[in-house]
Amino acid sequence: MAKANLIVLYVTDPLASVEFYRKLLGKEPIVTFPTFASIELQDGFVLGLWGKAGVQPQPVGEGSRAELAFMVKGEEDVRVHYEEWRAMGLPIAQELTRMDFGPTFVALDPDGHRLRVCLDDE
Repeated sequence: MAKANLIVLYVTDPLASVEFYRKLLGKEPIVTFPTFASIELQDGFVLGLWGKAGVQPQPVGEGSRAELAFMVKGEEDVRVHYEEWRAMGLPIAQELTRMDFGPTFVALDPDGHRLRVCLDDE
């Protein structure tokens, strides 16, 4: 069976998105082209940033948005990320709140993709 190790977000400007995620994650891209870039998140799992204009086949409907979740170990870590991301000027789509699965919040990247921080239940 093939190993799932890549999530791709369709973005307006891959190079601008690289700068956003470089600053957010503190990581350098693995590859960078004008139409596509990627950054390893952890243990071989990679975030791809593909320019919307070059995606084939073109996405249809409302499915061109995604949510990328960042799992952290403690409730304090959720709060710390919330404060850091607010200080960085990220738009907050969901303020820090408690849901069934614990504390969480949602920020947005430059293309409106949702970036959720929540607890890792391990």
